[in-house]
Amino acid sequence: MAAAPSILFIGDVVGSTGRKALRAALPGLREEHQPTFIVVNGENAAGGTGITSRIAEEMFALGVDAITLGNHAFRQRESWSYLDEVKEIVRPANYLASMPGHGSCVVETGGVKLGVLNLMGNLYLDPGRHMFTLAEAEIEKLERQGCDHILVDVHAEATSEKVAMGWEYDGRVTAVVGTHTHVPTADARVLPKGTAYITDVGMCGPRDSVIGVRKELAIQSMRTKLPVRFESATGDPWLCAVLVRTEEGRKRRAGSITPIQVSPRVE
Repeated sequence: MAAAPSILFIGDVVGSTGRKALRAALPGLREEHQPTFIVVNGENAAGGTGITSRIAEEMFALGVDAITLGNHAFRQRESWSYLDEVKEIVRPANYLASMPGHGSCVVETGGVKLGVLNLMGNLYLDPGRHMFTLAEAEIEKLERQGCDHILVDVHAEATSEKVAMGWEYDGRVTAVVGTHTHVPTADARVLPKGTAYITDVGMCGPRDSVIGVRKELAIQSMRTKLPVRFESATGDPWLCAVLVRTEEGRKRRAGSITPIQVSPRVE
């Protein structure tokens, strides 16, 4: 009997160090866990802000099935047309409809359909449209498309919004995973109706930093309140992820969620 489908979700890939960590760690994670789907948040992959088509294609070449984004989705202007053209990369669905790209996609492996939905929090961020309103419309669309499982990446500053989204869609989606704050939280669990949840997966990037930024630059900004040009850090790369195993024979239900943190050797 084939194993129930599983989803490996990797947190925000930050800069070249995060990309190197992804390349170094992903083959071993695939061999060890044999996930059915691999989804990566890539919104910080290009020097810490945004993503380019070249970087996205490198991720897909590693076996990534879908890429989610966030508040830096449009920082690399050359990627705008790419976001329109490639369905497996999604930006927050509650951005304005006039903006490039789309907010959800469906990927398929072995006859199993996974819907991937990207949302951005309204507190402290400015997506343009209300997260909960757009979530309902997008989830209904993915249900109509016959998705066996649905993964929701909530890219948000406020933990309250992420927790609320988990409770709101408990039993409707397979997993609600939080991104954006780059620090893994200790609350991974399966909610009562069967949705896997974590407030923040963490980042794939340099831990010797302030959430991916060179620590001396971040501290200078905080101390002086003057403009500082941030640069991505490079030291002590780690990959943070979660493995969501679905419940055998049940659509859009999780059996477990396991945090993963590894420190790959990066050349």
